[in-house]
Amino acid sequence: MSERVYSAEEAYAILASESEASASDSDPDFDPANCSETSLDTSSTLADVSSDVSDADPGSPPASRRRTTPAEEWVVPHRQRPDIPPFTANPGINIDVAGFTATQFLQVFMGDDLLGHIVAQSNLYAHQHCAAKPDSYLARQQWTPLDVPEFLKFWALTMLMGIIKKPSIRSYWSSSPICSTPIYPQSMSRRRYENILRFMHFSDNSLCPPREHPQFDRLYKIRPLITHFAARFAEAYTPGRNICVDESLMKYKGRLGFKQYIPSKRSRYGVKVYKLCDSESGYTQAFRVYEGKDSSLDPPGCPEHMGTSGKIVWDLLFPLMNKGYHLYVDNFYTSVPLFKLLYCFDTAACGTVRKNRVGFPAQLVHTRLKRGETSALRQEELLAVKYRDKKDVYLLSTIHTERSVEVSVRGRAERIRKPVCIKAYNRHMGGVDLADQLLQPYQIMRKSRAWYKKVAIYLMQIATHNAFLLCKKANPGVTLSFLQFQLQVISGLLYQDAPAPRAVMGDRVGATHFIYKIPPTEGKQKPQKRCRVCFKRGQRRDTIFYCPECPGQPGLCLGDCFKIYHTVRDLRFFFPFYFFSHSS
Repeated sequence: MSERVYSAEEAYAILASESEASASDSDPDFDPANCSETSLDTSSTLADVSSDVSDADPGSPPASRRRTTPAEEWVVPHRQRPDIPPFTANPGINIDVAGFTATQFLQVFMGDDLLGHIVAQSNLYAHQHCAAKPDSYLARQQWTPLDVPEFLKFWALTMLMGIIKKPSIRSYWSSSPICSTPIYPQSMSRRRYENILRFMHFSDNSLCPPREHPQFDRLYKIRPLITHFAARFAEAYTPGRNICVDESLMKYKGRLGFKQYIPSKRSRYGVKVYKLCDSESGYTQAFRVYEGKDSSLDPPGCPEHMGTSGKIVWDLLFPLMNKGYHLYVDNFYTSVPLFKLLYCFDTAACGTVRKNRVGFPAQLVHTRLKRGETSALRQEELLAVKYRDKKDVYLLSTIHTERSVEVSVRGRAERIRKPVCIKAYNRHMGGVDLADQLLQPYQIMRKSRAWYKKVAIYLMQIATHNAFLLCKKANPGVTLSFLQFQLQVISGLLYQDAPAPRAVMGDRVGATHFIYKIPPTEGKQKPQKRCRVCFKRGQRRDTIFYCPECPGQPGLCLGDCFKIYHTVRDLRFFFPFYFFSHSS
């Protein structure tokens, strides 16, 4: 039989009888936020990322994915290995980052072009406000034009608020000896900070189309930010073979047309952001802010009749098609037509699936299993699996066989058998959750009626997390936590080319201190400490001397190290920024 290469529309036409997933998915009014997923070891939610950054056009599948008209019968598999597309991408950092400091890694995503745009739009918005309300208090204050260095200080102080939690913005400028934070009044006045936050803007309001206009954009206020980050995230890094699509929820309880309520989420109310992440590192490769169920979604090259969930996946995956990626999704996206269509474009997929999806084999659903048992059927490249754990779990895959492996269960001595596809799903589906878990302790959440500012700050935090992952990839031998990376970024943005301000506490510099031998203890007659200065230099050296009068009683080598420690205010500026060392 002669083979034929199918276009996207033709491939979809072959699968037209199966339409898309379920009736709810094909409904244009279907809201993906209200979906729940099958219970598995790893919790997953929705996600998506849009990207217009690639020149790749998956308009037709490559020769390796040629296929004849598919048979519609599901048969018992015999461990035949599916024809997995080869992985042809080159994962890793795509830009030269040799010798970069923490601040420079952040500038990969927040460069002068973006900062200049934010500063210009903020100044414009301030002038528009003062002109429209000349008698207002803010207008009488006479707005001082914002520049890039000052905005960087503003952003550094905002980042620090995610690390040092206080009940209000005013409390950061408190002069109380109990709860004062001197770095804030030293860097910027409270009134100036509040004014910058008040007028921070990203688009010209005068150019926004009216709501009834066909080109009206609900995300107009942050569209330049979304476009910029979507491009930079995709340009800077290429993910590994295993990727996942899931969702995050940014907490917001104000009035907003596309605010979502998801009971399974910790925040429950907020703005939903679809993400495509690297399964291993959690790097956000692409994203899409949910605009509401009535928003139009028409990704390039996607078949017209593809349902909501399929369009989301297509929109995320478009730049990465035809490269042999393995995609992991939850049961909102998984469907027989979608997986077959992705397979035509050299993209294998695996995901939990709802048992009522159109095209899913009914005989598998009706099979009764005991706990730990597995049943599977195959339709050419597509494998359908049913596994009985605490409840029935259904899964589709174009990557795996029906083989099972032994796995250990937490809290139980015995080992159980589990399908290899479910084990792989649990391992590779957590990329978005990994990123959210790292960001969650440092969320900068303040009550605000301006939803777009909260979303903008959230996107800039995602950029900071991506910069941290680039830093770790570029320096694999260095142990660096996300907290330490943020502190280094904050320090670099606050001080820039100027020397660090004089410390209020810890008078080691300029004080009259003397060096002593570390006194013996019951467990050690000749105790040693790590030299604080040598460690900052990137060397590990133990010493028997220390300074008992300095905070922390640091170990110091006799001679130069003792002198440097008591004469140099900030050791970070004394040594070249080559090693990402721990904060003192």
